[in-house]
Amino acid sequence: MLRKLLATTALAAALAFGAQGGAQAQSTMKLASATINDVQHEWQKVFAEELKSRVGDAVKTEIYPASQLGAIPRMSEGVLLGTIEAFTTPTSFMTNVDPRFQAFDVPGLFKSPEDVDRAIHNPEYRQHLEEMFLNKGLRVIGAIYNSPTVVFTKAPVTDLAGLKGLKIRTFASPLQIKPMELLGATPLPLALTEVIPQLQSGGLDGMLVGVPILTAFKFYDVGKNILDMRFAEIVSVTVMNEDWYQQQTDEVKAAIIAAGRAAETKVFPWGVENVKKTYKIWTDHDGVVNELSAEDQARMEADFSKLATDLLATQPEVKAEYDKLQALVNRKGAQ
Repeated sequence: MLRKLLATTALAAALAFGAQGGAQAQSTMKLASATINDVQHEWQKVFAEELKSRVGDAVKTEIYPASQLGAIPRMSEGVLLGTIEAFTTPTSFMTNVDPRFQAFDVPGLFKSPEDVDRAIHNPEYRQHLEEMFLNKGLRVIGAIYNSPTVVFTKAPVTDLAGLKGLKIRTFASPLQIKPMELLGATPLPLALTEVIPQLQSGGLDGMLVGVPILTAFKFYDVGKNILDMRFAEIVSVTVMNEDWYQQQTDEVKAAIIAAGRAAETKVFPWGVENVKKTYKIWTDHDGVVNELSAEDQARMEADFSKLATDLLATQPEVKAEYDKLQALVNRKGAQ
């Protein structure tokens, strides 16, 4: 009888251990984004490799690019609710979750990929960045340089006056919307999935965007024109549901942070080169890149700088984040 009881107990313990081990092995991390074949997608792929090299099968990563898990607002909601574990997106699309995301969108803050790298990968700021949105239930596990800002239009636009009256899709950030209003355009914050149908139907005349998106989604079949304004550099972040993160073992949590940082180091040069490559792809498909005159560029930058100053004055929490980033950009040689 005792032998049978011990055997039964041992079997139950083995089954419990197996169930626990199996549950851990089956922990799944869905990585979502609205884009494909760009730096966001590349970061996700490298992150998955880095995480696997650290914890093996303890976490199974599943990558869903090109809005496979819904439009941008749905993916943003999904990561907040925990139905999606992680979401990679430009900071501009998270400003409705926390206004401090606007700090990354201030016109003129970042003037080059190196400016972005110097700020967001500073060790002290990076720790702060990872944890600054925990009160919203989100942890930042990735931050990457995306691309410069350009305006795609169906009809040629060669100067600022040409934007007046145009319906332009923008990101959701006020610091992307207000500059378009200042130039006389009508900004329409729309998810990427809605853009092409609206361009084809006449509901849109153009979009504020990074060039890699234009080539990845073959926008050269819809229109051929870019106005290369470059008033801001797009920063993308990967935000993770904090409740899901806290459910992982200490080993997995440490591996997620390490994998995110390692992926950024590897992907930064890839992203810089990809921007150069996509400009060439654009022109190879008969796309045209227009630049502002020196006079227009100077006037735009001055007007946008005043606009940003006025907006930041009304949002001290955003201004505080902007000041941190600006100090790091100005700290030449910061690592």
